[in-house]
Amino acid sequence: MSSDTGISLSSYDEDQGSKLIRKAREAPFVSIEMAGFAAIVAYGLYRLKSRGHTKMSVHLIHMHVAAQGFVVGAMTLGMGYFLYQEFWGKPKP
Repeated sequence: MSSDTGISLSSYDEDQGSKLIRKAREAPFVSIEMAGFAAIVAYGLYRLKSRGHTKMSVHLIHMHVAAQGFVVGAMTLGMGYFLYQEFWGKPKP
């Protein structure tokens, strides 16, 4: 029996910063999603102070829907971009 599983251990040696940079280069839309999500959360926290007579639960639901919508939209655009590159962007042989 062979104990070779084909798993490379080099990915276990990298730290979190270099892993994040590598993943950002492989899939740039993930970085955009994370930045947009963080911006929406920061805006929600900023607006939390001056929400007026709006209930806290309603404010949090609106921020949750906005953040989730941004991430889903960015994922859809990223998938469309990569599909375009894969199927229509390559020159035909």
